[in-house]
Amino acid sequence: MSRLKRFLPPLAGILLILAVWYGICRMELFSAYVLPPPGKVLDSFRKMWLSGEIFEDVAISMARVFRGFFIAFVLAFILGMARAVLPAAGPYFEYLVQFFRNVPPLSMIPLLILWCGIGETTKTVIIVLASFFPMYLNIVKGFTGCDRKLMEVGDMFGYGRGEKFLKIVLPYASADILVGMRIGLGYSWRAIIGAEMVAASTGLGHMILFAQQMSRTDKVIVGILVIGAVGYVTDRLFGLAISRLLKGTYENGWD
Repeated sequence: MSRLKRFLPPLAGILLILAVWYGICRMELFSAYVLPPPGKVLDSFRKMWLSGEIFEDVAISMARVFRGFFIAFVLAFILGMARAVLPAAGPYFEYLVQFFRNVPPLSMIPLLILWCGIGETTKTVIIVLASFFPMYLNIVKGFTGCDRKLMEVGDMFGYGRGEKFLKIVLPYASADILVGMRIGLGYSWRAIIGAEMVAASTGLGHMILFAQQMSRTDKVIVGILVIGAVGYVTDRLFGLAISRLLKGTYENGWD
């Protein structure tokens, strides 16, 4: 019963949206070209499911997302660690990080196409630019926010700088690192769709753009719904992993 009560509110919200959508289409407030009825969207999704087209696009987009996300995490972790272990190194790159943090990754697409072409490199760089900064900020927050009393305990045990980082700072920062990774993963999904709509011949973003060019609004809606569903599933899986790793001791407000 408790699980049923938990799922009733979101289910009711979804059913309400579908009812409003169906009512608008039934009253013909918009043409079917602008807003196709739910039945037509469901039928398009069924055909794409049976043909395997949707699975191919999801797999391609997911591979791109995780590749760029992994590269961004490695870079963010290295720079965040340098900021914590070598505070004097911070001024050399901190202002550049803060500058590029305010530059939208999609604004870099024309320049990246000129430099890297329309291959996988451009899409990977866009994902890295989108997901790097939230992960970097959370990693720096975790590393630099370590309790000084814990560091004093490390001094009492005679720990060196490296031992303090591995045995005190890193475990203390693990919660912020994992939450930053979760946020970065969401930004990766948002960035890859824009990149695929401009510089790709495969993937969910390309599928949406191609459907728009063919005046298939139903397929556009299918693509949007699939993106939301896949992003939600990956986010929930990451949230579950965080809960397991931290043994439920950290609340981030998303559960």
